[in-house]
Amino acid sequence: MTRPRPGSLLLYAPVALYQQDGTFWVEAQAVNGLRLWAEHFDEVVVMMPLAPGPAPAGWLSASEQATALARVRIEPLPMSYRPGVFLRRLPETRRRIAALITQAQYLSFAIGGLFGDWGAVAALTAHRMGRPFAVWTDRVESQVVRVVSTQVPWKTRLRARLTHRPMAWLERAVIRRATLGLFHGRETYDHYAPYSRNPHLVHNIHIGPDDHIPADRLAAKLAAVRSGAPLRLLYVGRAEAMKGPLDWLAVLAALRDRGVDFTADWLGEGEMLAEMRGRIVALGLQDRVQTPGFVADRARVMEAYCAAHLFLFCHLTPESPRCLIEALTAGTALLGYEGGYARDLIWSHSGGLLVPPRDIDALAERAAGLAADRERLADLLARAALDGAPFTDEAVFRHRSDLIKTHLAG
Repeated sequence: MTRPRPGSLLLYAPVALYQQDGTFWVEAQAVNGLRLWAEHFDEVVVMMPLAPGPAPAGWLSASEQATALARVRIEPLPMSYRPGVFLRRLPETRRRIAALITQAQYLSFAIGGLFGDWGAVAALTAHRMGRPFAVWTDRVESQVVRVVSTQVPWKTRLRARLTHRPMAWLERAVIRRATLGLFHGRETYDHYAPYSRNPHLVHNIHIGPDDHIPADRLAAKLAAVRSGAPLRLLYVGRAEAMKGPLDWLAVLAALRDRGVDFTADWLGEGEMLAEMRGRIVALGLQDRVQTPGFVADRARVMEAYCAAHLFLFCHLTPESPRCLIEALTAGTALLGYEGGYARDLIWSHSGGLLVPPRDIDALAERAAGLAADRERLADLLARAALDGAPFTDEAVFRHRSDLIKTHLAG
């Protein structure tokens, strides 16, 4: 009988993996996460879905990241999001997962989805094998599918209506069987905690201690705000329905109509980016709003965070996006739709303002009020930096690692 290797951790990460030139290509933040896991475990084995085609921008060659991935082994699983493909590949892939489970001391699986959700398969397999495991998730995937289904073409809408209830059942079935529930952000935690025997609120970010805005840079930023510089708005994330990009543009149009001097940037690709660009032209905002798409240069993204005054977000679904924490660490105040996650992040120092979901006029009023009251705006930015201060990638990965070692030790 195979014995688990002491100090070994088996993960499932639903981040697309690519293979070319004889090596795997891994998304940059996933590389950082694996490096941090490996600091707390003797060996890390990560299962990831292997996607066809060349790696997109932002993915790194594993062979060139040998130092960061020194104690990490990547196990590719088939990408199988179509029902027929998933069912054909399920028996063989489940056997592979079971073999990996027998070799690891600690087990932690990210879940989210239905067909092709190898994290859920791994969790149920571990349960049948009598192995304790942790489940991790950063959003309520079934609710995301349900809400977004109202804004997509009819074929996608029909598929979403057929799958979101079975998806919710699968989420709850896995969480009930997990020894440990790791739920990223208050919104996700509040939804799933009732189904978990041992729920914990955790975070997942990739901001190092040196990535926080320096004190002198924050002081210069506050001085520029007080001098009356144009309001700078930012969003970083995918241009998809769940992020509310059309609400975001409606807020900007309302600000323009109120005579507010501002610029705004949306950094990120997505299926709605072309529609956003068309709407920008239709609203006459092209001289104020930039949509450069995906920005691979991490330094450029962090500079955008530091330069912004308000991180304007219009999320329509329950999730815990890292971008809100990243904004706070840059001394950029949150301004967006109310939700448990955002509210929890600014609970200590009130580094942001929240309004009821879909209340575009209220968002515009808050932004216009801050643009007119520069002392209040500067104070809000200073509070945002205080709210962001405790968050570092080292701290959040240490927290999760300690929970896994404590609760899965048996």
